[in-house]
Amino acid sequence: MAAERPRSLLALSAAAVSRSMAALERDVWALPGHLLRGLLPLLTIFHLERAEDAARRAGLSTQPIWRKLWDDVMKTRPPNSESITCWRKKFLETFFSNVLHGVLDVSSDWRLHDRHFSPLLHSSPHVSQLTLCNMLQGAVELAAEHNHKVLENLAGSLRVLKFQHLLSCDQSVRRSLALLLHRLIHHGSVSQVSMCSWPVPDTVLLVLILTMSAGFWRSGNALAYHGSPCGLCREEDTAQSQESAQEGAERGCNAEQEGSGGEKQKRSPKDADARMTSVLSGPRNHPLQSPACEETSSEVPCGHTSIQGGSSPCSRSEQLSCHPIPRKTRRWQKPAVGRKRRCLRRSRGHCVDPEDLYDFVFTVAREDNSGLLDKTRTTEGETTENWTSSIPGSPCTGHAGCKKRGGPAGILSLKAAHCFRSVSTLELFSIPLTGETCRTLSNLLSSWVSLENLVLSYNGLDANISCILSGLRALSRHPECRFRVLRVSDMFSHMPCMELVRCILSALPQLHTLSVSFDLKNQLEGSRPEASPSCSEAEIPESCLEVLEIRFPREPLHAAFLRPVLKASKSLQQLSLDSATLPCPQELGLLLEVLKECTSNLKKLSFHDVNLAEHQKEVLLLLQDPGLQEITFSFCRLFESSTAEFLSEIINTVKRNSSLKSLRLPGNRLGNHRLVALADIFSEDSSSSLCQLDVSSNCIKPDGLLEFTKKLEGHIQQRGGQLPFTHLRLFQNWLDQDAETAQEALRRLKAVCSVVNDAWDSSQAFADYVSVM
Repeated sequence: MAAERPRSLLALSAAAVSRSMAALERDVWALPGHLLRGLLPLLTIFHLERAEDAARRAGLSTQPIWRKLWDDVMKTRPPNSESITCWRKKFLETFFSNVLHGVLDVSSDWRLHDRHFSPLLHSSPHVSQLTLCNMLQGAVELAAEHNHKVLENLAGSLRVLKFQHLLSCDQSVRRSLALLLHRLIHHGSVSQVSMCSWPVPDTVLLVLILTMSAGFWRSGNALAYHGSPCGLCREEDTAQSQESAQEGAERGCNAEQEGSGGEKQKRSPKDADARMTSVLSGPRNHPLQSPACEETSSEVPCGHTSIQGGSSPCSRSEQLSCHPIPRKTRRWQKPAVGRKRRCLRRSRGHCVDPEDLYDFVFTVAREDNSGLLDKTRTTEGETTENWTSSIPGSPCTGHAGCKKRGGPAGILSLKAAHCFRSVSTLELFSIPLTGETCRTLSNLLSSWVSLENLVLSYNGLDANISCILSGLRALSRHPECRFRVLRVSDMFSHMPCMELVRCILSALPQLHTLSVSFDLKNQLEGSRPEASPSCSEAEIPESCLEVLEIRFPREPLHAAFLRPVLKASKSLQQLSLDSATLPCPQELGLLLEVLKECTSNLKKLSFHDVNLAEHQKEVLLLLQDPGLQEITFSFCRLFESSTAEFLSEIINTVKRNSSLKSLRLPGNRLGNHRLVALADIFSEDSSSSLCQLDVSSNCIKPDGLLEFTKKLEGHIQQRGGQLPFTHLRLFQNWLDQDAETAQEALRRLKAVCSVVNDAWDSSQAFADYVSVM
């Protein structure tokens, strides 16, 4: 049912209001602030959007109006609503998505309906994140000719493009998607592509998205937009042609000047042939070709198979380019994230069928790499042993194991592809990746120089993880490699976590963030190798690692295996250990010794789901560490078998530590009495600088929270009103048992600090409640 209009407008029709606003538009924004304040809630979103500047000049905020629009139109509470800084952008971005996918009728509310207002066109400049789903109906709509201006707006505003719950689609839909990706990625501003929840991926569609995200498109492409070649490609081609002509003219002029000089130097026929070869052969390698391809790329036969599967005769320049060339003469093209990259010259009049992309990627991946053995040659000519041989079960451990599948991972001849702008972040969530798809992704990764972040989550990689890492290793040898963040998570681990971490850091020393997470060991007993003692002895080259997160599938945490990793990570600032088991009581003490010895720059330390009930001494030592600024003991059963003295020692230790800024204790069964005791951390004699305290999931009830608040208020008065404490997190506690008391406690707490909590049904935690009583 349509929302009712304000009473002052009941006598006017929508058309009359629109005409009146159009007539007054030149003068209405010059109204005094108090009149403008009363006018703003009566506007449609078209006129409200145009009134932003006038409201700002008058010192008025339109945020409350946009928030009310959200409540009235969307009728949902957005996630993380407390972190939304601009409701105008949030509303218009969601409005765009809902209209695009047909889930919102603009006639349902008079504020959405205006004859001057085009829903997609006027809201598109505010869209920085867009999700396409199911049969890609949204992509088809955006690629349509009547939405050309909408697509132009998105090319400038969109940063994150997401695909969710995709289904197989026909050729026409894939063509629309190719047009969309070409405009938004190759000639736009999209820097992140995410795909999630695709249980049975369409290989052709998946490869299309991956390849275009990497900035590659096939040879001979003059990507047509509504029957004509891409205008931006034409402009760049024209600019490049003019630049090439100018350079040619300058070279000719220089040669003429040299020829007309006083003394002409005699050149041997051999030198002349060499120069002619250099001029005619053009670009010897694709600017983004994998370093692993260098050895074979110069010896590719001239009659190689084209994308269509046929053969084409080679020109003189093509024949010359097939000869081996010195590596020093190759010039790398700079990555172009955030800016347009000049496209290579394209042939005219050839429209690409996106159906061919599947054949393109997998055909090139199967090209003969007969010259490549178990060893790869670096750019300096040195020979290094294939690192993947250290990974048990690796499909890429040698030529024999890979040849029948097209050669080692990381080898992709991209001579036939054009190089465009590419994204810097790729995320794949819950998308099963087959061995063939992993090899294709590995080939793309090997030359994806703009890539900075890669997230692979629940892709069923198993042994194929080595194939992905082989491509990343080839990428890391590129002089302009930007790769810094790798996050890998899956249901089953193919190998021990610490051994995988060691292999990753050995291959990618430039990483700044590494996250490895597994739920369970391999389901087949005996198929998963155990950690080798040599893992603790193997040297790892010094890395740039700053953040290390490891989630063990209930594996023993051996300090000896962690030592070489920490020793190589001199810059480590954040360490998170999750779901590990301690094989013996002394192991945590050994770990603390390793941390003290190897990680002088460590600022944040986190333990999650690690049983620390019998390690009270080590917990107190960590809380005393003057270098740590943030400590997390999450679901570590700290107080399971502790005494009152242990809690008192924790409080006194924190009171004396002036460097600790954040203490997170979720899921440790604090209960009411321990929470009240924690308030003494902020007593008058405390030198603590603690700013943030997290007591989520700790069986706290309203009366206990109120008592904690009163005690905190007393300490504030004793300290003259000054308290470093600024944030309190209270998620999943039993505050619904007495709503009135809880509201009073929260009201008084919010006068002291920022409080973050949620509406949680405590009846679900009855068993936990009984254990605390």
